[in-house]
Amino acid sequence: MHERPRHWHQWLLILAAFAAVAILLVMPLALIFTEAFSQGWAMVQQNLTNPDMLGAIKLTLIVALITVPVNLLFGILLAWCVTRYEFRGRKLLSTLIDIPFAMSPVVAGLCYLVVYGAQSVVGNWFSGMGVQLMFALPGMVMVTVFVTCPYVARVLIPLMESQGQHEEEAAIILGASGWQAFWYVTLPKIRWALLYGVVLTNARAVGEFGAVSVVSGLIRGQTLTLPLLVQMWNQDYNTVGAFTAAGLLAAMALVTLLLKTILEWATQNTSQDSAEPTVTEQDTP
Repeated sequence: MHERPRHWHQWLLILAAFAAVAILLVMPLALIFTEAFSQGWAMVQQNLTNPDMLGAIKLTLIVALITVPVNLLFGILLAWCVTRYEFRGRKLLSTLIDIPFAMSPVVAGLCYLVVYGAQSVVGNWFSGMGVQLMFALPGMVMVTVFVTCPYVARVLIPLMESQGQHEEEAAIILGASGWQAFWYVTLPKIRWALLYGVVLTNARAVGEFGAVSVVSGLIRGQTLTLPLLVQMWNQDYNTVGAFTAAGLLAAMALVTLLLKTILEWATQNTSQDSAEPTVTEQDTP
């Protein structure tokens, strides 16, 4: 139960919380859009139609469109293995999922550069086949998949563990295949959590900077995503252009926040519904 604050120190704490949010979040966000439009709409249009901007938007969307489906499939499979099977190393696998959370993105990018760079055995083998991994799209996708891989699994695992597997077992006993049990029984129960994980994955993929900056090579017009373009234009003293690109990222973040809030509410309602006890024949008088 929530109660209204009654004492002055409680109101002071609430006021301090609002002040912190305003200073740390609202003001910087407002500054981004203020600086982006500081020289008028014509300059914003010029920056938005700049070839570097268009190329960065296209590359950012391509990386996200590849990363999200890969991690969607990976997250479902990982959550299914952890919650539906008992095997040696299960807890270790569950722990390893969190490696991208614990590791710095820059360190992750450097590791990929060492392992898959042109001077490595793997990178040299791919180069011999005419495939460049680092300083190209494949390397950017690889590190983005790495840093975003835990999100879907981490959202699904607690929900699937709380729901149990009795309904799937009943469906299989009644003659359903494993795929049918997943499609008709499991998926409807986890759909909101799954979409929630997808939204988080997409947000991180679009805004990733550290790992991508290491493996991209920062090649203008070829390997610049929107976050990298913000840095590039800021270093070129194109402040308005940098804030315009940052404004696009901020707009994406606000849309993501809205979707996240809606899906979080839907996921909580789904969890509450699944947690309600069902009435069996023995419970009925």
